[in-house]
Amino acid sequence: MAEPLRALLAGGGTAGHVNPLLATAAALRDSGAEVSVLGTAEGLEHTLVPEAGFPLELIDRVPLPRRPSLDLLRLPGRLRGAVSAADRAIAETGAQVVVGFGGYVATPAYLAARRRNVPVVVHEQNARPGLANRVGARRAAVVALTFASTPLRAGRGRTEVTGLPLRASVAELAADRATAEGAAARRAAGAAELGLEPHRTTLLVTGGSLGAQRLNDATSAAAADLVRAGAQVLHLTGRGKDGPVRAMVEAAARELPAVGEHYHVREYLGAMEHAYACTDLVLCRSGAGTVAELTALGLPAVYVPLPIGNGEQRLNAADVLDAGGGVLVDDADLDAAYVSREVAALLADPDELRRRGAAAANAGSTDAAAHLVALVREAAGTSAPGDRSEEGGRG
Repeated sequence: MAEPLRALLAGGGTAGHVNPLLATAAALRDSGAEVSVLGTAEGLEHTLVPEAGFPLELIDRVPLPRRPSLDLLRLPGRLRGAVSAADRAIAETGAQVVVGFGGYVATPAYLAARRRNVPVVVHEQNARPGLANRVGARRAAVVALTFASTPLRAGRGRTEVTGLPLRASVAELAADRATAEGAAARRAAGAAELGLEPHRTTLLVTGGSLGAQRLNDATSAAAADLVRAGAQVLHLTGRGKDGPVRAMVEAAARELPAVGEHYHVREYLGAMEHAYACTDLVLCRSGAGTVAELTALGLPAVYVPLPIGNGEQRLNAADVLDAGGGVLVDDADLDAAYVSREVAALLADPDELRRRGAAAANAGSTDAAAHLVALVREAAGTSAPGDRSEEGGRG
């Protein structure tokens, strides 16, 4: 009997790295592989990886300073220590392949794998690749991309567009939504869970767990116009940010009582699959995870890229926008007037929502985890029943 594949997955710090890592880890485990994870004591992985049932090998966090400083002088020593720790993890786990998802953990893992001649698979979540994955891609056996437009290629191997491995709850919802009966059943269940009307057109507003002040202000100020358009709103404000939104909604309800019935405010929702199941349009930021989940589910969106950082959120939405599955509005242009005019008009046009939803689905991927597992096995020189053999597929 053949020995199982042993894989070491490296990535962490933020949900953008940890969520696809865990989805891939679960898919690898389901395929019969033995999986360990390389992470730090400071990132989300320190809690989430053990909770998911995977052993966590710890290394020190080694950020790359962006400007001259004492930290830059200390970098070579810190990096050597982290690479040595990653090298020990590869040796102790007997890893036959290293799979990196970017972040502070990935660079030491890539360098240690090179030292031991262990093949590397790089998965890049964002349309603008990070430094760690640019380093790893130079000698990677495979580079897997969430977005076709991402300018990252394997220096010595091959590059494929896989999409983003989805959280199990979202992947299950995507499978259920593949049939009209399944979609209707999940919509009814999600609406019941959230206290919504299953047959009323639904707008989901979310800025992520931290919320987005611009989205909160603009949407709550347009509450009456959204309800007049025949919609109900599920507004996730972010933790500690619900007070001003509730005040605006209460004021609108004094003028239009239906607002109090159809505009629902929550700080946070852990089980986002319930919201997705009964949503017709989403108003949101365009982080890689958000874009990947919405396209996998065939949900049209009004994307409002984060106006700070390196501009990656605008790029993340590019493919689905090109396909016609969403609308982009600059953060500075999102106000109550825009929501009352443009968002309300979309909500009042079911044919347009269906068209954009179908276009979003065409830009998405529901089998990214399985696709990535096949690439990992191929890179490690192993195979398993059911692995895909075609190359260059979109996923």
